Amino acid sequence: MGNRPAGRDGWAHGTAPPAAPPRPEPEPEPEPAPGLRRTDGDRPGAEAWARQGAPFRCAHPFRPSGTTAHNEGAGTAPPSGRAPTTGAAEARAGAAPAERLPAAGQDTALRDRLHAAWLGRAAGCLLGKPVEKLPLAALRALARAAGNWPLTTWFTARGVPPELLAAHPWNRRSAATSLAENIDGMPEDDDLNYPLLNLLLLQRYGRDFTTADVARLWLDELPAGRTFTAERVAYRNLLDGVEPPLTAVRRNPFREWIGAQIRADVHGWTHPGDPVAAAAQAHRDAVLTHTANGVYGAMFVAAALAAAATGTADVHQALAAGLGVIPPRSRLAEAVRRGISYAAAEADFDRVADRLHAELGGYHWVHAVPNAALLAAALTHADGDFSRSVCAAVSGGWDTDSNGATAGSLAGLLAGHPDRLPERWTSPLKNRLATSVPSFDGIGFDTLAELTHLEAVRP
Repeated sequence: MGNRPAGRDGWAHGTAPPAAPPRPEPEPEPEPAPGLRRTDGDRPGAEAWARQGAPFRCAHPFRPSGTTAHNEGAGTAPPSGRAPTTGAAEARAGAAPAERLPAAGQDTALRDRLHAAWLGRAAGCLLGKPVEKLPLAALRALARAAGNWPLTTWFTARGVPPELLAAHPWNRRSAATSLAENIDGMPEDDDLNYPLLNLLLLQRYGRDFTTADVARLWLDELPAGRTFTAERVAYRNLLDGVEPPLTAVRRNPFREWIGAQIRADVHGWTHPGDPVAAAAQAHRDAVLTHTANGVYGAMFVAAALAAAATGTADVHQALAAGLGVIPPRSRLAEAVRRGISYAAAEADFDRVADRLHAELGGYHWVHAVPNAALLAAALTHADGDFSRSVCAAVSGGWDTDSNGATAGSLAGLLAGHPDRLPERWTSPLKNRLATSVPSFDGIGFDTLAELTHLEAVRP
């Protein structure tokens, strides 16, 4: 989602933002846990909690074996408002015992999965960077001109007619580092900055961090110029003395966009087998900046990744776990089920993408709802294959780098080991990540896997 300043440049194809945030239909919100105070925002669906715990229960907790329905979670009752106990899944009311990994002999396997997830997130993000903001037709035209459609590898300007490049220019801030001929390690992107920040968050505050801790960390470690859309608005609100969760609703037309979702990976990675706890962490993080569907997108991704991190789930079980932690009647849940259904029924993914664009194209291209539908469709259609997952997620348009990153993260976990990812995706990364997050610039993905693993196994 990088390179999108909040304000006029954050709107697609040069159009101006509306004078006031559009008023969406009300979304069902989970009830606060006992003792938590609900504070109303400025419109229905903007409710948040003054102190965030885990105000929901997974309707369909992840089951390491025996889960088969892709749409598990659809039509279930909304979350109940009971807070789970992190690391003690068997004590949660209504939840099946979770397979809390890793056991003593499984440490290496989990670390390898996390290594593959970091690499997958980087590769998927990098694949989508040069075509971010481009209309779907332009993305396809550029890839076809290079002989790369259906998409199977990095975008390139080689062989593309100059007139086509003039009509559909690459993302100007990304082309210099993300086209095949220019890749030299993983360049900075907010889709990687936020996982780094959340790794710092767990190191500094532990699993019981509060939303206020997230805010404090941002002010200490996140350069304001590296924030965009909802995150930039919330950052400015913090500087103005506004406290969470009001930071998410004050003058924030971006609060149901995809920003909270791209921050969710570490919450899922560090809770293998416990999607409820992963979603609880993602919720406490997300409400700093987002409401309703913006929060649900983060919870959905965190829970899906937690299921995939066990090494025993397939992609369909992971998506079902993600659906199990969000309100089933929300627009985001409906969009996810729609994406899964279309992808399961259609062999040609271009047709799936076209149908989603026809039905959800009225949303902004960075909104959480259409991007969640596309992400779920891409992962379903690829059936766990890494290359097909990232290529489908990017080839469907909309927020290409963010969708590619999340698809790569989940597909990397499913691959289980960095050596199982195709070398064409990992070799150009050169085990080097650029970032402005202090102390992480130039870090290797192997080192990040070690650090993340420490948080995953911390008592």
